[in-house]
Amino acid sequence: MDVRSAWAQARERRWVRWVTDLVLLAAVAVAVMTWQTRHFTRGPLPDVSLRSLDGKVHRLAELRGAPALVVVWAPWCGVCKVESPSVSWLQRLVGDSAHVVSVAFDYDDVEQVRRYMREQEVDYPVLLGDEAAREALRVQSFPTLLFLSPEGELRHAAVGYTTLPGMLVRLWL
Repeated sequence: MDVRSAWAQARERRWVRWVTDLVLLAAVAVAVMTWQTRHFTRGPLPDVSLRSLDGKVHRLAELRGAPALVVVWAPWCGVCKVESPSVSWLQRLVGDSAHVVSVAFDYDDVEQVRRYMREQEVDYPVLLGDEAAREALRVQSFPTLLFLSPEGELRHAAVGYTTLPGMLVRLWL
């Protein structure tokens, strides 16, 4: 029996088809994620200064000392709205053992950000980004998640919807 006929015989089993399809789907998903984050490089994140809604200036360097997640979003972004509850859950789960902060970009005015926060029941810190910060962080689409080491270095980046388990795994790896 040659390899081709053995494979055809194996594909007659349902579980073999399922496993094959899942492996192919996973490979496509990994390829897409790799392509979306190709412009992010591991290493120090630029020390960008951002202001909070109350006008105070914060630097990303302040996130050192614990693993950190920086969630980059826009008020008009539908995927960001779907992901927001997972960010809240993550904030509650990690407590003080990690930093969770978000940066709003691409908004018309601060009231649009506040409205988003009310509607999505945002309970994690929100900073306001500008075009210079967006360029420095290399953000090209929303949502973008930046996972930082306790030393403030970029470990992982994700573009698009990320589940709560996906956030947890990347935060602690």
